[in-house]
Amino acid sequence: MLPRIKQFFESHFIAESGSSELDSEHALRLAMASLMIEVAESDYENSPAEREALLTIVKQSFDLEEAEANEMIELAQQEHTETTDYFQFTSLINQNYTAAQRIVLIENLWKIAFADKVLDKHEVHVIRRIADLIHVSHSDFLASKLRVQTSAN
Repeated sequence: MLPRIKQFFESHFIAESGSSELDSEHALRLAMASLMIEVAESDYENSPAEREALLTIVKQSFDLEEAEANEMIELAQQEHTETTDYFQFTSLINQNYTAAQRIVLIENLWKIAFADKVLDKHEVHVIRRIADLIHVSHSDFLASKLRVQTSAN
């Protein structure tokens, strides 16, 4: 884990248990934020609406203030840039999240994709790939898409 990332988590979150459990939680949050960035960037556009959705979801998902969420997104962006595949992110999610939590993650990815009112084929591909890697069924993948699409309209 990058030293700056570890420093961020140590300064913003208090560990109630051992350091390794805290490191695992940090890595998990970073993994989710990195996957969210992957979706936001997959259409090769820097959409302000998608960035705002990303910020909102990170704030809500991790109970962060705006400055903390922005810093986390910056750190996740660095991690995302240094990574060549999804495995390091999706394996953490598979090991630590229930099926329901993984579906919530897919819904959040759809929220980012729909934020700019344009669903790009690259966004769909990335979300489908992530859903497959975290073992979200195709029916749950489609149902989460429809829930987000319906609420966005």
